[in-house]
Amino acid sequence: MSSAALDRRALREALIAERETQAPMLRLQLTHALLPPLGDLLDRLEPSVLGFCWPYRGEPDLREFLSLWRAQGRGRELALPVVHEQAASMAFHAWRPGVPMAPDRFGIPAPQGTVILHPDVLIVPVNGFDARGYRIGYGGGFFDRTLAALQPKPVTVGVGFEIARLEDVQPEPHDVPLDWILTEDGIVVSPQ
Repeated sequence: MSSAALDRRALREALIAERETQAPMLRLQLTHALLPPLGDLLDRLEPSVLGFCWPYRGEPDLREFLSLWRAQGRGRELALPVVHEQAASMAFHAWRPGVPMAPDRFGIPAPQGTVILHPDVLIVPVNGFDARGYRIGYGGGFFDRTLAALQPKPVTVGVGFEIARLEDVQPEPHDVPLDWILTEDGIVVSPQ
């Protein structure tokens, strides 16, 4: 492994550790602060299929908010990513509260027996991000492969906390920048 890859791996783990050590009440407050700008952005983008991720390792928990968003609009659908093969892109399976779930290979709950949907908008978690829209994920390349494969490409919205803001992510050649990024401070990256 190159020294750049080792540095990025160490940075990823440090960012995740900092987020995970936040008091649960603080994470809840920060999550509640980012919901109004997320709601405004969803009103603006008007997706019918919204992909998002099950909260993992201290990420913002958007499930209740997005369930309400789904219920308030006719024809709205939510979808969660499922990794079917290690080196392939992810598939997005329909989700709503109450659908059968089972842990995937990473221990993250994934919908079972639901249809595959194509998101119009995809909410992507960020462990780190910069002002150009690049993010540090978990290092598996799943989102980058998926975004390269999905046609038409969904609008991407990174969601995270301000503690994840970096001067420069130093993206790798395969990294795909996000269209929008928002935190508890509101929208911090938007299309030019």
